[in-house]
Amino acid sequence: MKLSQFKFKLPESQIALEPTHRTFQNEDGTEEKIYRRDECRLMVIHRKSQSIESSPSLNFRNIVDYFDDGDTFVFNDTKVFPARLYGTKEKTDAKIEVFLLRELNEELRLWDVLVEPARKIRIGNKLFFEENGPMVAEVIDNTTSRGRTLRFLYDCPHDEFKRELFALGSAPLPHYIVDRRPVEDIDMENFQTIYAKNEGAVTAPATGLHFSRELMKMMEIRGINSAFITLHCSLGCFDGIEVEDLTKHKMNSEQVIIGREACDIVNESKANGHRVCAVGFSTMRATETAVGTDGMLKEFDGWTNKFIFPPYDFGMCNAMVTNFYHPESTMLMLTAAFGGYDIVMDAYRKAVREGFQFGCYGDALLIVDD
Repeated sequence: MKLSQFKFKLPESQIALEPTHRTFQNEDGTEEKIYRRDECRLMVIHRKSQSIESSPSLNFRNIVDYFDDGDTFVFNDTKVFPARLYGTKEKTDAKIEVFLLRELNEELRLWDVLVEPARKIRIGNKLFFEENGPMVAEVIDNTTSRGRTLRFLYDCPHDEFKRELFALGSAPLPHYIVDRRPVEDIDMENFQTIYAKNEGAVTAPATGLHFSRELMKMMEIRGINSAFITLHCSLGCFDGIEVEDLTKHKMNSEQVIIGREACDIVNESKANGHRVCAVGFSTMRATETAVGTDGMLKEFDGWTNKFIFPPYDFGMCNAMVTNFYHPESTMLMLTAAFGGYDIVMDAYRKAVREGFQFGCYGDALLIVDD
């Protein structure tokens, strides 16, 4: 398929800048926001009947009504760390954004990062992260046009270094949010799933943000299983596609870990004819990377750069829940591959008409095979 087939007009007012919430007026006249993870809107695509279900009264908590005892949800339990830092360049005091990607060497304090504005940062430059604090980094290599390798000059045990480094960071919200509003302390909590466990993501597995503790308990009571895998989400999903022919686009590699326990839960559910629902784009890419020719999930510890777009034959999950995403995004392409291009694009046009919110903090789309 072609990139241009995934274009649609998305009003800026429908890009969610914060999670679903209710606003209350305090006695002193101030406003207070109460965030409700599981109260976003929900649209449902029924693949077999080729129908779209949408109602103002349908919200994310209703997702349990589409699943039965023995069905399984597969979650990505990666944990987001506060990856966005701001420092100053030595001598000039120019403000520099440093976006941590991953630690390269624990002993040497080497990190792979992105810097902005990159044109000001050269090998040998030093960056200071506190006016009078000890956190200093030296640029030791160029990796890409915006990429650099930093060596942090901070002499202490590694655990203490990580705590101090992360204390300087903020939630790594995508630029379409941070360019429109300031990042707040609450964002680090809001941009983390309640089941996050394994640190390593620089953006959230966003669909998982809708699951509250109350909803997870409701699923447990109904006999719906939860299986947890790990894919450390990178910024690759936000990379613009620069080729019209989608077969020529290359995704960034991301680390995937799928253990025996998750495989046993998923495979038992599938073998007994129950639904297996992938929670989000990252989970679907991980399970499609690790599915065997027999349609069963295999243990996996490695990396994936799998790029899924129509047409594609899925081997693992037979249901999926995802957010509504931007035009020409890889997330939209995977959704169209799973749900069917025509009906997914119809659903997206309907979502625009009906005022659904898009993006990481946006509303949700469930696709079921009935």
